Amino acid sequence: MLNNQVLLAANSTSSFSFNIIYDLLVMLRYPFMRNAFIAGSAVAILAGAVGYFIVSRRSSFAAHALSHVGFAGAAGAVVVGLTPLEGLLGFTTVGAIVMGALGKRGELRDSQIGIVLSFMLGLGVLFISLYQGYASEAYSILFGQILGISNASVIFTVGSAVVLLVVMRLALNLLLFASFDEEVANSQGVPTRLISYAFLVVVAVTVAVAVQIIGVLLIFSLLVTPAAAAIRMSGRPRIAILASTTIALLITWIGLFVGFYQPYPVSFFITAFGFAFYLLTRLKPFADRFVVQS
Repeated sequence: MLNNQVLLAANSTSSFSFNIIYDLLVMLRYPFMRNAFIAGSAVAILAGAVGYFIVSRRSSFAAHALSHVGFAGAAGAVVVGLTPLEGLLGFTTVGAIVMGALGKRGELRDSQIGIVLSFMLGLGVLFISLYQGYASEAYSILFGQILGISNASVIFTVGSAVVLLVVMRLALNLLLFASFDEEVANSQGVPTRLISYAFLVVVAVTVAVAVQIIGVLLIFSLLVTPAAAAIRMSGRPRIAILASTTIALLITWIGLFVGFYQPYPVSFFITAFGFAFYLLTRLKPFADRFVVQS
């Protein structure tokens, strides 16, 4: 793939010196790395914030399903000559609305989502088999292409993240109320069903944006893992949201840094560091010191 070749060429002229500042400056000389850091940071902040509510609302399976709905959309878009992002946005948004119409959370809803998920996976496989172009397009959908993101995609990613974060900040109190005490929220006249629809649409757009960076198969590394670790660190929502975004940022930055100097996919390092951080929060000494029960 082209960006891997560019990265290998950059690696051939750069080597890790153990001087972190110098190594970082060397890495940022390359425009594709600057784009990766900017877009990756925007996605990490957004995924960390949205991920907290995904975990709190027990919607991890829905987010997982939306990523595969996006896979089918991106593959279908490539087949008909559109950009993968257009297919991702279209399919995930419609998928979110359909999931919202399935009703409240529960076993029945999970089975319905599973049925839709299996159909979308099959549809995605069909679209990939129909595609006659380069395999790199399919690879980028599945595993992300953070080192190949264009300037236009960076602008779109940052703009989308800012808009969604502003919306979430404006609706933060209502979203927290509806997430943690839905029955009381209903009795107080809070439109919990509308909030559920709106949140799923936010998740859908977040998935569509994040898939460019981390890919369909690895989306949980940014959407769920940081949030799950953060919730173990604190039971206070605002502190946990801040911790989740911080963890997502750290694993993205470290993953990009290590990935520049190692001949392995950046997505692997992001997922590996995220998993390691989550395991750290499960260690008893860490839990006894930092976890704050709600």
